Amino acid sequence: MTGEEYIGRADDSLDRAYEAPMSLAEYVDQLLESPELAAHASKYLLDAIEAAGTRTVIEEGEEKERYRFFDDPHNDGEHAILGNTDVLNAFVDDLRSIAAGRGKDEKIIWLEGPTATGKSELKRCLINGLREYSKTPAGRRYTLEWNVAGAGGTDSALTYGDQPVEDEDDWYESPVQAHPLTVFPDDVRQDLLAALNERLDDHIPIRVDGDLDPFSREAYDYLEEQYRRTGTADLFSAVTAPTHLRIKNFVVDVGRGIGVLHSEDEGTPKERLVGSWMHGMLRELDSRGRKNPQAFSYDGVLSQGNGLLTVVEDAGQHADLLQKLLNVPDESHVKLDKGIGMDIDTQLIIISNPDLEAQLNQHADREGQDPLKALKRRLDKREFTYLTNLSLEAQLLRRELTDETSVWDPDSWEELERWIQEPLTISVRDELATVTEKELAPHTVEAAALYAVVSRLDDHSVPNGLDLVDKALLFDRGYLMEGDERVDIDDYDLKTTARDGDHGIPVTYVRDVVADLLHETQDRHHPDLPVEHVVMPRDVLNAVAEGMREAPVFSANEASEYEERVVTVKNYVFGRQEQDVLDAMMRDKRVDEATVEAYIEQVYAWESDEQIVNDRGEYVDPNPLEMKVFEIEHLGRFDEDNYDGNEPDEAVEAFRTDKIITALNRHAWQRRDEEFQVGDVSPTEIPVINTVLGRHDWDDVKRTYEDFDPRQWDTPPSGTETARLKEKTIRNMAEMHDYSEASAELTSRHVMNQVSYRWD
Repeated sequence: MTGEEYIGRADDSLDRAYEAPMSLAEYVDQLLESPELAAHASKYLLDAIEAAGTRTVIEEGEEKERYRFFDDPHNDGEHAILGNTDVLNAFVDDLRSIAAGRGKDEKIIWLEGPTATGKSELKRCLINGLREYSKTPAGRRYTLEWNVAGAGGTDSALTYGDQPVEDEDDWYESPVQAHPLTVFPDDVRQDLLAALNERLDDHIPIRVDGDLDPFSREAYDYLEEQYRRTGTADLFSAVTAPTHLRIKNFVVDVGRGIGVLHSEDEGTPKERLVGSWMHGMLRELDSRGRKNPQAFSYDGVLSQGNGLLTVVEDAGQHADLLQKLLNVPDESHVKLDKGIGMDIDTQLIIISNPDLEAQLNQHADREGQDPLKALKRRLDKREFTYLTNLSLEAQLLRRELTDETSVWDPDSWEELERWIQEPLTISVRDELATVTEKELAPHTVEAAALYAVVSRLDDHSVPNGLDLVDKALLFDRGYLMEGDERVDIDDYDLKTTARDGDHGIPVTYVRDVVADLLHETQDRHHPDLPVEHVVMPRDVLNAVAEGMREAPVFSANEASEYEERVVTVKNYVFGRQEQDVLDAMMRDKRVDEATVEAYIEQVYAWESDEQIVNDRGEYVDPNPLEMKVFEIEHLGRFDEDNYDGNEPDEAVEAFRTDKIITALNRHAWQRRDEEFQVGDVSPTEIPVINTVLGRHDWDDVKRTYEDFDPRQWDTPPSGTETARLKEKTIRNMAEMHDYSEASAELTSRHVMNQVSYRWD
């Protein structure tokens, strides 16, 4: 695009975000058409979250509905919160109760959790989401602007500075985003709200309580006094005439509807909460012998967040403020000074690490005399935990290592599994400013993420016969394959405990370990190979485990516990690599889906005593020989002894009925409202079939390649079957599983080294 076209796009963006100022009457007419535009703070926040919709995810092995708002969709997912869906849903439920006034009005939402669990991402996600929502027609946010320049002499004009101004510069916006309806007398406002709520298509009514902010009250009182002196009739109409009052929309952002108190912010409690007096201006602004609210900065967190959201970040650094906030939610009022107060409408959220809880409990042994008891009663605590889903942790680690921001939303577990296993290429710059492409081989991110997840799981709740890797897989996809059977998480006696996710290896530690490995230049396992740019899964697992003893983030007991858990992860990852090699070696021997579908159709017809349609369009009986050949050669479950000629024995019949037909009937039941055809079912819907599609073992390799010798794999003699098979395998690993030539070489060497021990 040209420069003018980019400027045109910017114009369009701003034009969509802003409206022309309107009169009070025009604003009320607009509300009568779209009452939701008058929403109070907690309801507006709830509306913004719900407007983004939901999607279905699997966490801790359960399907859950997740609000897309927390995927940071307006910012391409840059600050998406991965996992913690239960916590986020509970947060939304809290907002719903607060917005509806159902007993939680006095609550301060407290989000707690260890570092790197997504709490700061929530803050950024809220800011991004609310900003973008406020740019949409459904999310417009409005406030007041005042102009008193024409109501009296220039010496009494309302101004932030020491000189009166004219024309457009005479307009001054409420510094705390005052709700436009607060300008109405209380009785009129309540009638107007009743009319709006009658039109509102929502079970949560709109509430606009409180009075004008002090700045606006000063303007209103001044105008009222001027017109009362002149005996003007219809006083409210005169004060709120378009020449003095107009309603303007604003884009929500930090400082304008969102107040954020950072850990490094300083000042007295009053300064941090509402702002400070500007003493030089007090001398210039006459307010009838008292402090003039026009001379107040309004730069405190509550002032900036008035109208929507107040966030106290790293609340442990501002523990002295929490008691000052004690009555803010239920009274909705703070004081600028002894004689000047301000009604506020904001949703309070405090974010902290676990250290805040220790501060709050410092007097717990005093029980009824605990001075912090009232504060703790007002805090509604929600705990963020470390991720316990492999796919989420893999996604988070990739985000930490790269600029990837998109949120994974796969159509199937198979698609998600491919993303988890994918290699990753990262550009690394050395001390000479030379840029080198480094590869994290397939399964490397998966291995690192799985190790982190396994370290976070409670090993006391693992069902008999399973290990922590099995538990991690159950949490991620909701089932395991036991032989041919798919066993869902509900069929295991698996209990999710409070210890799952409350401790473990943080993603930031794993990220730093991987970053260090990316700057190493020599492959530690095969120095004879020119593959210094490849990091393998075992490299990461060993480095993570070995570095914990020296890392200050872990205690000695934690380091010992987590080191012991690496073995099961190594075994699992080796199994994945081994299967990749087998798939590549036996690629030409895979069963195509057409053959599988033909077998399934024949079995279904055999069981129901029906006919099938052949290639010529003729109805024929299912072919017992074709079914027998498939079951012996492709499934490998039976041999000639299981058949009398081509007729199956009881074991084969039971297999066809229990393993094939049952899966088809289950699929038919799920599609019971539609016309079911055998062709509607994918072979991957049948577990026993899914396991043989491309699944081979070393016995298959022995039968197929009789002269193959894994002990020759590193440097196979030229012209041998091993050399030919290796060349084909390396090529197939690249085509089938995205290996580079170097990572395929290293992976296959590692696998063959283990296989050679048991080959004979």
